[in-house]
Amino acid sequence: MTTWRMPIEGHEQERLWLAWPTSGYTLGETEAEVEEARTTWAAVANAASEFEPVTVVVNPGDEAVAAKYLSAQIDRIVAPLDDAWMRDIGPSFVIGDDGTLGAVNFVFNGWGGQSWASWQNDQHIGRIVAEAAGATLINSQMTNEGGGIQVDGTGRVVLTRTVQLDPGRNPGWTEARVEEELARTIGTTSALWLPRGLTRDHETFGTRGHSDILAAFATPDVLLMHRQDSQSHPDHLIAKTNRGVAERYKNDTSGGFEIIDLPAPTTLRDEEGFVDYSYINHVVLNGAVLACSFADPADDAALAILREVYPGREVVGIDARPLFARGGGIHCITQQQPKL
Repeated sequence: MTTWRMPIEGHEQERLWLAWPTSGYTLGETEAEVEEARTTWAAVANAASEFEPVTVVVNPGDEAVAAKYLSAQIDRIVAPLDDAWMRDIGPSFVIGDDGTLGAVNFVFNGWGGQSWASWQNDQHIGRIVAEAAGATLINSQMTNEGGGIQVDGTGRVVLTRTVQLDPGRNPGWTEARVEEELARTIGTTSALWLPRGLTRDHETFGTRGHSDILAAFATPDVLLMHRQDSQSHPDHLIAKTNRGVAERYKNDTSGGFEIIDLPAPTTLRDEEGFVDYSYINHVVLNGAVLACSFADPADDAALAILREVYPGREVVGIDARPLFARGGGIHCITQQQPKL
């Protein structure tokens, strides 16, 4: 029986996967919103394609419009889509102890059965991408999304109680049962359970607390964590609490890793309320990091920290405000496939 392990994101990659925005709130209702969504998704895909192969899943009928925005060197496959958050609807790739590629197909139910979400097509994307990648499909009965797990490749995983223990996702599940299933599917042995996600992420179009906006292992020795310095922002206390939990976990497990803060942008609000802008939500590529920027005075300092913790990689800032306005960031629309 194959034992599977999810490598850290900085592991050498075979390719990066995305999905093309096709309908609903993600694409937008006005011409300007549609253009903004397509331009932003394409900016991420095109930037990534300069560093490694990229494949974009395109909804039937969108082939021509996608071709107008995407670089010619980007591969495309056609499959029915509801939405375009590949981190969550796609598989989580793992490597077997026999050197084979696996793809964990968690149950997807629209982030806990959100009233605005549809997933009749997206629930099949994990299997479709796994088959296209030539990976062994590892089915799981646990409802989960790729944005809800952050691993260090040595056995640690960052989770949030409001995601994996969400009654809308896994009613009746315990921490132990979640950890057992993650051990089986992605090979983790130790879980850092953060209490909850950021304020906006618990509102209408949020995920109810994904960890990939809260914390990320740059290496097994460095855990990056979101920090909100403004005491007027409700995320100030949330981030401070999460930081304390991480410190206790580090001490209790003799973790041996350093926690480095990534301070939030100075922008606190948009027209909808308090923002959840976070530099944590970056994606690591072969030789590069695609980082969220926000046309904010804090951008330069945040990207400088990323350059320090990812030496030898080019840090590319991409305006992620259109993504966050739709409920996610650069990490949320991408999914890496590790190289064997």
